[in-house]
Formats: sequence, C-alpha cells, structure tokens
Amino acid sequence: MKKLTIVFLLISFFAQAQEKVNFTEKFKKENQGKYNIEVNEVKELLQIMIAITKTGLENDDMMQQEGPYYQSVMKQFKAYEKEPIIHTFDSLLIETLINNVFLTGNGISYHFKGNQLVKSDVYIFPAGGVNGVKAVENPITKYKKELEDFAIKSDFRSFYKKHKKYYAEIIAQYEKEANVVKQWKWLEQNFDTRINAYTIYCSPLINGLNYTSEFNNNNFRLIYMSLPPLVTNSYMSSIENELFNTRVMFTEIDHNYVAKPTNEHKIQINEAFKDRNYWVNEAVQGIDAYSTPKYIFDEYMTYAVYLLYCKNHYKEADFNAAYTATDQVMDARGFTKMKEFTDKLLTVSAENEGKKIEYLYADFLAKF
Repeated sequence: MKKLTIVFLLISFFAQAQEKVNFTEKFKKENQGKYNIEVNEVKELLQIMIAITKTGLENDDMMQQEGPYYQSVMKQFKAYEKEPIIHTFDSLLIETLINNVFLTGNGISYHFKGNQLVKSDVYIFPAGGVNGVKAVENPITKYKKELEDFAIKSDFRSFYKKHKKYYAEIIAQYEKEANVVKQWKWLEQNFDTRINAYTIYCSPLINGLNYTSEFNNNNFRLIYMSLPPLVTNSYMSSIENELFNTRVMFTEIDHNYVAKPTNEHKIQINEAFKDRNYWVNEAVQGIDAYSTPKYIFDEYMTYAVYLLYCKNHYKEADFNAAYTATDQVMDARGFTKMKEFTDKLLTVSAENEGKKIEYLYADFLAKF
C-alpha cells in the first residue's frame, strides 16, 4: 500500500469558520468542564465513503486498513466503490488531502433523523479553513442528497447500529486509559489559556490523519479533536502503550495552548526558523503542509511540550524512551532537529523552574 505522510496537526485548521458554531447557554451549561468522546454517525459514514475511494484504498497511512472492523467495512461497502459520489470524493482527495478534513470535519454539522440528514443547531460550518485553504461551502450541505442516497443504498445505518457495542468499547477505553483530565490540568497549569470543554471524535478508520481545532463562541472555548482509537500493542509494555497513546492525544491537545505564545512571538520565530532546509527534510512527503516558519516551530513545540509533560509524570527510563521514540517519529515525518529543539527547551525549563511554558519563549528563542 502507498504510504503518505499526511499528519497536518495545525491549530489553524478551522480558524476561518469559528463564527459558524452556536454555543447556546444550554450547551455551555451541559458541557462546562467536561470532555466527551464519540464515534459520530455522520462522520463515520464519511470515513467509510473515503475508505472505499481509490485514494483511500491505496493509502494505509490515511486509513486504518488492519483489523476486523476494516474487513467488515470492505465486506459491506466496497461493492459501492463505483458510485458517482465516491468518484466525486476521490476527485476531491486527488486535488488535495485537505478535503478529507473538510468532509469529515463537517460531518458533525448534520445528524440522521430516519433516512434524512438534519442540520445541527450547534455546528453550522465547523471546518471552513485549513492552513490558508478555504472551503467555500459546507460539503455536507452540497452533497446532502448523495450522502442520504448512499446511506440508504449501502444500508449504512444498520451497519452503524450493529457496531455500536464496538464503538462503546472504544469510548470506554478512552475514558479508562487516556488520562484526558490529567493532561488538561497540567496544560492549564503551564499555560494561561483556559478551555471550557473537550470533544474527541474517534473512528476505527482513522490512522495517520489526525486533526484538532478550537472553537470560541459566546464566551465558551471548546477543543475539538479527530483521533484514532487508543492502541494496545501486544509487543509493547503497558507503559509503552500509555506513552504512545498519550503522545497521539497530547500533541493534538497542546496545539490549542501553544498557539497563543507562538503567535505572540511570530517575529522572533520567523527569524530563528527562516532557514527551512535546516529545520525540515523537504524530501519527506507531507512536509509542505508546514509552509511557514511559524507552522514548523509550532509542530516542534507541541512535541517538545509533550516531552516536558513526560518528564513531569514518568520515571527517567520511561521519559528517555519517550524522548527517543518522539525523535524517531519526528525525523521520519521530516522534522530533523527534534533533539536540538527539545534539549534547548528542557534546559530553559530547568533554568526557570516553576515558570509557565509560554513565559519561557523569549529565553528559549534566544538560544537559536
């Protein structure tokens, strides 16, 4: 299968559409201080439709193509790969894989009522822009009739209902093992940013394309994440699995905290990271998604902050394992100076014990 490095992880994903959510007083009251994990029905329909496009079938980085769930998807839905709407989606993905985000990210703007898709009162057009690329129209609105027809023809709703027990198991594992509250608390101890609620949308079909955004409406800030299920690898120890899963989630969450100080120090970052060829390997597919010094810095910073978290919460041997694994992952993604970046941040943090991370930026950037 073709491998593509497509993990964008940019806080700006939905920035252009933040005004197109509607956090009512009722919504705020029901969600304040809480986190929610969901395998959303409409998003799962879109994930399945993308999975049977030619692009989805060829891309085992974007789509999780192992395990019984994927086999069940192929058994029921691959027969519909020639449908015109699947061809349309494939054309969109060929144009840019960012369209995966526009399609799945806007899935929450509708819900099923019988065989009809009904607009959400909360999420109107949640995924409107990615790294400077804008969606002119909510694609779920544009392809509403085709989505409804595909769901009926393929008997999608029965498939979703049949797998609800499995979805519940995914959610239960997150609630038991993900340490969301622990990460949330630590980040708010180390940054001034305050978030009112977290929502994690999960799909068994997600592999390498994870994304996050923050919605800010009616004095309520919500972090939105699209993530794969937690991983339990038999060849890894329990602590290794925990570190792996923590990295996947933490490096999504902390984009929303790193963004503010990064923007405040944009001038210094642009100067320190202007030599693009030094900081990234242009030969790695997907690195062009990080098109500016700020985006490059922000990606390094999110992973370095994860390692600071590990240093605060794990034994030295476990931290060292996380440090090595993170350096290897980032290098493979084209971020070749992770060790240099992290070592500088660890040094500055040790020199300023007790100081919030966002107030380390000036001293930290002075080292480059």
